Amino acid sequence: MTDKADFTEKQYLGREWMPITIRLVLAMFCFAAYFFTDERERNGDLLAVVGFAIITISIILGFVVHFNTTVANKSITLDGLWTTRKVKIDLNSIVKVEKGTYSRYLFNNPVYNLHTKGTIRFYTAGNDAIHLTDRDGLLYIIGSQHVNEFLRAIKEEMKAKG
Repeated sequence: MTDKADFTEKQYLGREWMPITIRLVLAMFCFAAYFFTDERERNGDLLAVVGFAIITISIILGFVVHFNTTVANKSITLDGLWTTRKVKIDLNSIVKVEKGTYSRYLFNNPVYNLHTKGTIRFYTAGNDAIHLTDRDGLLYIIGSQHVNEFLRAIKEEMKAKG
């Protein structure tokens, strides 16, 4: 067993195109409303402050890691934000691995370790995901922006002796 990971991916909270678009439209609305307010209104400056705050928060969210996915030592390790627990999936208990879509919906909220109806979901951005099924029938859906590399690394770890 080596300490070198076969695959590592960091997924950032603020880099998905749809939430960025929504935040920028809100900021543009604030700036447009500020531009069209009269000078005699006292609360008009608040719109400019809110617009700049939205842009600042968007920039900060671009550097916040939602979770880190690592494939090494016959396991997948998912390490999330500050207070989340580290999740380790043993590849010896996995019976089926396949590439698929995360969801059929256009808008998906970022989730970490969400348990619903026999599935456990990990997702930040993108459309693709890896579907892992364990011996007990539990389905893990792990969203990835590099799904082909992720699938290759999982299959190589499952084939590795040791």
